[in-house]
Amino acid sequence: MNPLLQNIQNATRRHFLKQTFAGIGGFALGSLVNPTSASNLPNPLAPKKPHFPAKAKRVIYLHLTGSPPNLDMYDYKPELVKRDGQDCPAVFLEGKRFAFTSGTPKLLGTRRSFKQYGQSGMWMSDAIPHLQEVADELCMIHSMNTDQFNHAPAELFTLTGSPRAGRPSLGSWATYGLGSLNEDLPGFIVLISSGVQPNGGKASFGSGFLPSVYQGVQCRSAGDPVLYVSDPKGMDRDTRRLSLDAIQEINELHADEYGHPETRTRISQYELAYRMQISVPEVMDISGESARTLEDYGAEPGASSFANNCLLARRLVEKGTRFVQLFDWGWDFHGTRADTGIEGGLTDKCATVDKPIAALIKDLKQCGMLDETLIICGGEFGRTPFREGRTAASNVLGRDHYPDCFTMWMAGGGVKKGFNYGATDELSFSVTENKVHIHDFQATIMHLLGFDHERLTYRFQGRDFRLTDVHGHVVRDLLA
Repeated sequence: MNPLLQNIQNATRRHFLKQTFAGIGGFALGSLVNPTSASNLPNPLAPKKPHFPAKAKRVIYLHLTGSPPNLDMYDYKPELVKRDGQDCPAVFLEGKRFAFTSGTPKLLGTRRSFKQYGQSGMWMSDAIPHLQEVADELCMIHSMNTDQFNHAPAELFTLTGSPRAGRPSLGSWATYGLGSLNEDLPGFIVLISSGVQPNGGKASFGSGFLPSVYQGVQCRSAGDPVLYVSDPKGMDRDTRRLSLDAIQEINELHADEYGHPETRTRISQYELAYRMQISVPEVMDISGESARTLEDYGAEPGASSFANNCLLARRLVEKGTRFVQLFDWGWDFHGTRADTGIEGGLTDKCATVDKPIAALIKDLKQCGMLDETLIICGGEFGRTPFREGRTAASNVLGRDHYPDCFTMWMAGGGVKKGFNYGATDELSFSVTENKVHIHDFQATIMHLLGFDHERLTYRFQGRDFRLTDVHGHVVRDLLA
């Protein structure tokens, strides 16, 4: 047995009190001579400086869980439309696996209407009419590439740099590196719409092996904003303060003796939870927003929706939250049901996000925050240029998972405006220009936040880990 643990087991209460500043009196004397309290301990969420001056001071990441069909929203392929219904050329299928398609599928051209928008002439479909209005704010990456073609591993890979659970998420790395600008709110907040958790579960916004103070805190726009933060029945705020002080004294003793980072985390989180009882309900209450603002977002006080979450994201970054992650379920457009088809199904789904996303960009720009707020939007992979195998005989059109090429976009926070980057072949089977791997994308995000992704590390199990593992290059062409 570890000698330290053996010593602890053998200690009696008498030994403990005798050794602790000569007994109970020592507690009082110690507090007078060298007062310690949670407020005097190092705050792991205190603001920190990045490696170099940052373009972006905060992030709003809109993850469309399931992955939107880029060929029906952002990537216009007239040759694919022309060859709609033809057998997929064998050269594009050889040696590849697909989630639900085998044999020789049929090429599938989009049924959407595409036009060019803004001074940049950005191609966008009729599925996203409001986003067309802010085309000149977007930095569109058409050459994204990932290693994974199933949802959970691909989502984890996108958000943590690894297809397996256990690594810190992007928001956790950002908060670990930068801290928080508001001591009354978590540095990393998660908002979920459509009623379903992310494909990767809580690991998609977890802290992995980083201290748990850096994990995403899930808030809700309906009911209690944060579960288990409210006082228990029969306990008023003063009583909660007294019990918290007693717990903190024990935690401080433990922290001084063992120096374990999770003890510091525990102290910090108890105090943060106490402050959040007042700060979170205030920031999560959108009823004070103007009727015009609510209309612009399509938000409704007391409801649970992506629109509400976009408005909340703006309120949270205004209050100093570093990283706000939105997850919206329902973007897996296989075409196995009408609501997952790329015609009516996509129209209905886009209607729930198109208006609030455009409103968020306009709102941040109007209040002077867009240049320092990085907005990111996309899924975990792309969709195939052919019909999904299970729907070959159906009237509903859908696409299978596709990792080789897809689109994500960014806005604000130091990226070029009205900019198209990368290209795929005329049928969108492979990247032909400026491939951007997921690790490159992550490295670029960290650079925009002021970090050298190779230097922002955390030692775990004898190795210095980082978000991008041993990969990734900053895509400097995207930087403003």
